[in-house]
Amino acid sequence: MAIRVLLADDHALMREGLRTLLSAEPDFAIVAEVGDGREAVRRAAELKPDVALMDISMPEMNGIEAARIIREKCPGTKVIILSMHASSEHVHRALAAGAAGYLLKDTAGSEVMAAVRAVSAGRRYLDAAIADSVRLRAANAAAVRGPLESLSSRERQVLQLVAEGKSSMEIARIVHLSPKTVETYRSRLMKKLGVPDVAALVKFAVRHGLTPPQ
Repeated sequence: MAIRVLLADDHALMREGLRTLLSAEPDFAIVAEVGDGREAVRRAAELKPDVALMDISMPEMNGIEAARIIREKCPGTKVIILSMHASSEHVHRALAAGAAGYLLKDTAGSEVMAAVRAVSAGRRYLDAAIADSVRLRAANAAAVRGPLESLSSRERQVLQLVAEGKSSMEIARIVHLSPKTVETYRSRLMKKLGVPDVAALVKFAVRHGLTPPQ
């Protein structure tokens, strides 16, 4: 059976290139193409693809947070991050979110196909350019937990929405909480992360790769 793939990238040319590449192979089937993280989550929940191939820097929700939710909602879907970000922070967060693969966007087409086949078979696949740094970080068992790892799933969700510029009323509608509860979460986040105000909270999110800089 063909490996069913969902493509998520906000650049139409990138999606078109990936679709052309994968569709030329008999063992791949593109089941959906989306341009933002929230739509990726929705379509993954609906279609349950074998593999979701997605960028990090997307509108509405970044690829790492989308990967985390997709893995929670669709444990059978393997996620590969295909991004221009090669920093250890981005790679570590993607893997912590449950991504089974991480490739850089200048990767050859043959490696993209190899990665999709590998993760669909239950193996991890890392770009050779970042594999050594990932192994080094994993070997450091005494490494200090990153600040984002101390947050609950709900706190991360609220932080993501604050970073996107959503108001308390808008966040309340999205996460189905009262505005007062959202404000409590926001205050708790500022205290946990050691920042004085919402502007600093947004800067923190950008600095740690939660959302791309504007």
